[in-house]
Order: sequence, then C-alpha cells, then structure tokens
Amino acid sequence: MNSEGLAKAYEPGKIEEKWYQFWLSQGYFTPRIDPERQPFVIIMPPPNVTGELHVGHALTMVLEDIMIRWHRMLGEPSLWIPGSDHAGIATQVLVEQDLAREGLTRQDIGREKFVERAWARARRSRAAIEQQHHMLGASCDWTRDTFTLDEGPSRAVRTAFVRLYGKGLIYRGERMVNWCPRCQTALSDLEVEHHDTNGQLYYFSYPFADGKGHITIATTRPETCYGDTAVAVSPADERYASAVGRMVVLPISGREIPVIADEAVEPSFGTGALKITPSHDPTDLEIANRHDLPHLNVFNADGTMNENALACEAMGSMECRDRVVEQFAQQGLLERTEPYSHMVGHCSRCRTSVEPRVSLQWFVDAKPLAEAAIRVVREGEIRIIPDHFTKVYYSWMESIKDWCISRQLWWGHRIPVWYCADCEALTVSVETPGGCEKCGSNRIEQDPDVLDTWFSSGLWPHSTLGWPDDTEDLRYFYPTAVMETGYDILFFWVARMIMMGLEDTGKIPFHTVYLNGLIRDEHGQKMSKMRGNVMRPDEVIAKYGVDALRFALTTGNSPGNDLSFGAAKLEASRNFVNKLWNATRFVLQSSADVTAAWGPTGEVCPPVRLEDRWILSRLNRLVASVNTLMEQYQLGEAERQIHDFLWSEFCDWYIEMAKLRLKDGASGTESDSISPLPYLVSVLETSLRLLHPFMPFVTEELWQTLRPHDVPERDVPGSIMVAAYPVCDDQGTDADSERAVNAAIDVIRALRNARAERKIEASVRMEARIYAGSILEQMKTLVPLIERLSRTHVISVQDRESKLDGGDNQGTIILTDAEIALAGVNPAEAERIRLLLMKESESTRARLEGVEQRLADDVFRSRAPADVVARQRELAASLRDKLARLETELGQLD
Repeated sequence: MNSEGLAKAYEPGKIEEKWYQFWLSQGYFTPRIDPERQPFVIIMPPPNVTGELHVGHALTMVLEDIMIRWHRMLGEPSLWIPGSDHAGIATQVLVEQDLAREGLTRQDIGREKFVERAWARARRSRAAIEQQHHMLGASCDWTRDTFTLDEGPSRAVRTAFVRLYGKGLIYRGERMVNWCPRCQTALSDLEVEHHDTNGQLYYFSYPFADGKGHITIATTRPETCYGDTAVAVSPADERYASAVGRMVVLPISGREIPVIADEAVEPSFGTGALKITPSHDPTDLEIANRHDLPHLNVFNADGTMNENALACEAMGSMECRDRVVEQFAQQGLLERTEPYSHMVGHCSRCRTSVEPRVSLQWFVDAKPLAEAAIRVVREGEIRIIPDHFTKVYYSWMESIKDWCISRQLWWGHRIPVWYCADCEALTVSVETPGGCEKCGSNRIEQDPDVLDTWFSSGLWPHSTLGWPDDTEDLRYFYPTAVMETGYDILFFWVARMIMMGLEDTGKIPFHTVYLNGLIRDEHGQKMSKMRGNVMRPDEVIAKYGVDALRFALTTGNSPGNDLSFGAAKLEASRNFVNKLWNATRFVLQSSADVTAAWGPTGEVCPPVRLEDRWILSRLNRLVASVNTLMEQYQLGEAERQIHDFLWSEFCDWYIEMAKLRLKDGASGTESDSISPLPYLVSVLETSLRLLHPFMPFVTEELWQTLRPHDVPERDVPGSIMVAAYPVCDDQGTDADSERAVNAAIDVIRALRNARAERKIEASVRMEARIYAGSILEQMKTLVPLIERLSRTHVISVQDRESKLDGGDNQGTIILTDAEIALAGVNPAEAERIRLLLMKESESTRARLEGVEQRLADDVFRSRAPADVVARQRELAASLRDKLARLETELGQLD
C-alpha cells in the first residue's frame, strides 16, 4: 500500500471545510435521546451580537468542544447548544453610533425603527459568529441554535419576571443606582468599571449662619455642592464638637444646612468635615436617611445640570464645576486645591463616567436567591474549578445587594408590566393584557424600560431547553453538566444562572463550573487594540490552520490560569501537526499486506519484540493517564502528554526503530519475522483517537486515510468523532519492556552526546562496553538497535557487578539502569580528535589566564562594578571546568 491519499505537505485549508460539512451532513452534532444513558450537556456562553469572535471566544469554544467530543466518543448522548446574546447596552450603543454617522439620533427615528435596525445588526453578527464557530470546528447542535430574543427565551424571561413579582422578590422603588449619562440608563454594579483618575481636591469654607466663623470641607466634585443638605463630622472628632447642631450657609445658593455628627465620617479624609449630597453619593444617602435629610438632585438624565443648580442650569458638569470653584474663589471661600487620585466609575460599554443617582427602578430582592445558591455550592452539588474561586464566590454572594434589573433602553426584553391611566394599578403578565386586571380599562401602557441583559442570560441553561414548558429536552438534558466560561464573569453570569435555575426549576443548572483564564501575549500583557497585540482567529487560522490554533490555546493550560499566546506557540503547534502528518505518511508508505500480523478476531498479534511491547505498554499508560486527566478537567495536561508521546516516543524512537527493521526485512529468527507495521498502524490509529477532541481536522483526515489499512471485515465507524475513545487495558502494561527499552534509549542518547562532545564525525563508529543489572538479557537483545541508532560498536554487554569488581572507571557514563564504558575509536580518528582537543584546550587555557590576570588586578577589583567582577569570577570557574573536562578527554585518548 502507499500514501497516495495524503498530500506531501499538510494544507489545512483544503481539509477543514470539507470535514466540517461532512460532520454536519451526517448529523453527528445532534444527539439522540437515550433514556438508558446519562447525557453530557454544555450550554455555550452566548457571544454578544456586537461584532466578531476574538481569541478569548476561541479559547472558550475550544475547551467546550474538547469536552463535548470526548464525551461523544465515550458513547454518551452529548449536547452542546449554541446561541448568542442580544447584548442590550452594547448593541444599542453601536446602533446609535450608526445613526450618528447619518446625523441622526434614536429619538429622530423612534423606537420601532430603532429596534428594526438593531435586529438587522444582530442578524448580520449572528451569521458571522456562526461562520466563525464552523471555522473553529465547534461541534454544536446547530438545530438548537438560540438567540436571547427568540420567542422561547423571551417567554421564559416574562414568566420568570411574573413569578418573582408574585413572590414579592421583584419590586419597584427609588434607590441610588449607577447612572450612565451617555446611555441614559441605570447600570448594575457589575457593569461599572473603576479606573484610577487624577483630579483635584477642593477645600471650601462654609460660613456659619450666625456669622461666627466657618467650617471647611474637602470635595472632588464641586458641581454637586448645589445638592448639599448637610455637613457631617465624626462624633469622635473633638475639633468639631462645638459645631454639631449649628447651621452653615451654602455660599453658592444661600441655603442654610445643618452640621450633623455621624459614625460614617472618616476624620482623616480632607478636613474631617464631609459635605452631604444624598442624591449623588451612596454613603451620603445612607447618612441622610439616618438623619431624615432631604434629597436634592442637581443633574438631568443626560448629565447636564438641572434647575436645582440655579445659575448653572443646562451646563455640563465640568463647566459647572469651574463656575462653582470660581464663585467660591470670588467670595474668598476657596482655601486651596491639591492633586488627588481616586477611583471613578465608568460605563463598561461606552466608557462615560457614571453618576450615582436616586432613580425609580425595578429591583430583584437577591438575598433569598443567593442563600439557595450558596447552599448548593457549599454542599457540593455544584463544584467550581479551580477551587480557590469558591471562596471568592461565597464572599460576593454573602454580601449581595438587591439587583437593579431595569434599563432605560429600547433594545432588549421589555418589562412585562402595564400601568393603568384610570386607576393607576399595575398589571404584571406573561402575555400582553387586553386591559387593566383591576378595573378593566383598556387605557394601559407598558413600562418603557427593558430588562438587564444578565436577567435573560441567567435563564440560559433552562430557557434554551424549553422552560417554562415541560419539554422532552428539558426533562432529559436538564440539569446540564458543565458551565465553562471566563473567571471574570463568575458573578456577572454564573451566580445569576445558579440563582435563577434553582428558583425556576428547583434544580441546579449544572454540576460543574469550569473557569478558564484570560489570554495574554507572549510578554504577559493583556491583549487590547490600544497595545496592538490583539490576534484575530481568522488571521491566525489562515496562517497556521485551525488545529494549530486550538492546540496553542489549550496545551499545557490549566483551569483559571491566564495563558501566554503568540507566534512561538503557534509555530510549535504547526510543527506538531506537520510531524504527525509526516509520521502517518511514513506508515502508509511502508504498509503492505499487514493482515497476517493480526489475529483472527482482528486484534494485533501479541508482540514478541521488546520495542513492540514497549510502545504498546507506553501507549496503554498514556490512555489511562489521559482519561484520568480528562475526568479531572485537566485538559491542557492531557493534551501535553499526548503531544509528548507522539513527538518523542512514537515518532523519534519507535518509528526510527521500525525503520531499521523495515529496511532489513525479516532476518530469519522467529521474533524478527514479525513486522512492526501492525504495531505502527495500531499505535497511530489509537493515538489519533486520543488526540481527536483537541485537533479534530487533522486527526479526521489522517484517520480516514489510515483506517482502510486496518483490519478488514470490521464494523468501522463513519468518522473518528463517533469512534470509541481509547480505554486502558488492565493487562496491557509491560513494566519490564518499558524499563529495558527506556534504558536502551538512555544509552543511545548518552552515546550520541559523547560523540558530540568529543567531536567524532558521524561516519566514524565508536566502540563501547555496556554493563547492566537486572535487564542484562533484554539489553543484549537490544544491542542491534543501540549500535545502529548510535553508530557505535558494542564490544560486549556484561553484568554490572563485573564492572564494579575491577573494571576501569575512566570514560564511564553512569545511567539509571546501565553504565557505558567508551572503548575508543580507530587510531587515525583518535589522532584527529586529539589534535582538535589540544587546540581547544590551549585556547581555553589562554582565555582563562587572561581572566585570572584581570581578577588579580587590584585596580580592576576596586573600580569595576560588583556585578562585573562577579561575572568574571563565574567565567573563570566555567573555563576551569571546561579545561578539566578537555584534559580528561585527552587523557582517555592517550
């Protein structure tokens, strides 16, 4: 047989689309419901419909695909549901930017037309995202592809809202929220990014109303002074004991406000006197509520100043700030300013500074939901990998605050609440009501707000399977198995899914949370467009291929750890693919009629030769280790071990051993008459199945080409992806052959190193004696391999004890299971080597003398930097060692 089925060089672009379409056409991604088997289910974290996938998405996709492909090959009904998220704020911002380029605003075109544009953008993005998932090899069930605004998930969202409202866990009230002036919507704490910002601390004097003195406050936000309703000091601060209870005048408005005492005031900040602005600071609001202070909002929804800012009405906040500072200065009440760095919240979507604002919003009473979510993790029903994130999860959940779920947007799930214009009653309903449920009036209007995107995402594991309906999918595939996602959204999303899943279904949504790390560049820097180090998956694939990208993203990686990713890793991964390709070509080129080597049942005949027993045993150990690692979610380590086995033991050693036997043909003895080909084919085929979940395209191509060379009359699966994953054979390990062949490999390596160190040309055969202990007889059997792979004549193989009893130890190489005594080379070659060694020895001695003279120089030692002197001493020590080694080698030649 030959390798006509494989091109000389691997060209990934020619096979990837072919095999993906084949898998789709065969329906391999769609599992059948089997009541007798436990399914394995992953719900894909839905990427936002705001653009294309980046390498972070690719990492998530590859990890999930590895899990799904492995469980599918184990014979489990394996379901991976794809989907995408409408991404409320993010998508709305993009649509508004599209309008701005046309000179329009959303108010210009109205809500209906705006939503139409958002849908059009979402459809384009969903198509691009699906195509990229195809390109990456995602074996999702595309027949179940879901969008968060599809009718099914939308009805689930309305149902969940109505149920929570009915239980009193959703309420409407005025609370301080994070307000984005640019998006003009409330944000949850998790949607606010805090950045260190350089600003100024302004010291203003507020005169006492009785004209006797003043009190000085410090603030970073002079524009909010219009909203001050008190000045607070610590009750323990003796500096202000006499001021408590007095009134001060707010210089820019003339209003009188009281001086109060409250434990929340930190005396060490500024002057120890704090201006209280309840409508624009959460701490101030708490203080105001304790002291029954009024609330005075000074901002419009767009961040401009309102009528309460008096002369500054309609100004932007920065312009107002300058005007307030100017007014205090003109009145002689600006004591000083000083630079001040502090954390300022920004909208995670549009990067605008966030304004704390008291606003009428919808909230979820999250504490009862969190208590149940804490319990299932604490009792082990849900496991978080890696474990150290469990403590972080508890910390966040135990201090959870009520969740603001309303957003003042047009794109998203509309809140299912209708207000009656006649009786002012609320109608909360899953379906659109015909009238007010209290008075029957048809003069009802739906709440204009939409729900937080994370509300619908929190229902994802059960809404994608048909909840609230009692569907067959929901009964069989829920709870799901694994939720794989980035550790950075453990609280954004994972916690909400646990809370909402328990609340809606009474069951956990998944039993395992697998958190992957972030991708960084080769220098450990976070990837960003500003740094110019972002790598696009499509560009990487065009250069290296999908399998190389998948391998580079995951090999050696462990859960929760950030990973470095760059060209070096990608090139190494591509080299591995090429090595595997070339190894398969060799096996195919070497194959003839291998049937005779197989038993009547289609199994490989029991191996006789040590190297055949060795490779089968090493493979069996690998299979056992990989399956254990996969069960423990150590996917990157499993992948690394497969790589090391294929690269080193199979390609570098077993194939090289097999080449010698194939070249010679049968030598006439019983053991030599057995060809290595069946073992080459068997080990390669098994290894391809081991590797398939990680590198699906190249393994399918090679497996399909190799498989016809396997045993005839077998029930061969149509694809490697539905072939059985290898399992360990309890009787398949041969420790004796492993020890013997590993020792032989060590001997060959040592002899090759000795040749390199002594500069012996490849055409010259060395001579050596080998001494072994318990593996003496096996070592004798392996002498032909040792001789040919090291180009050394083995004079004898003797018992190790005889060497210790009286042998000459000069030139001995001591290994774990053997020793090597180098006997030499022919006289002419020895003389050539001796001259080379003498020349190198003289050069080394001259260099050493120069370094020693420099170190003996008092002026050099006193004036040169300490690190320079230290390096010279290290160099001298290194040269002495080299000189001693050269002299030893010369002595051995003499």
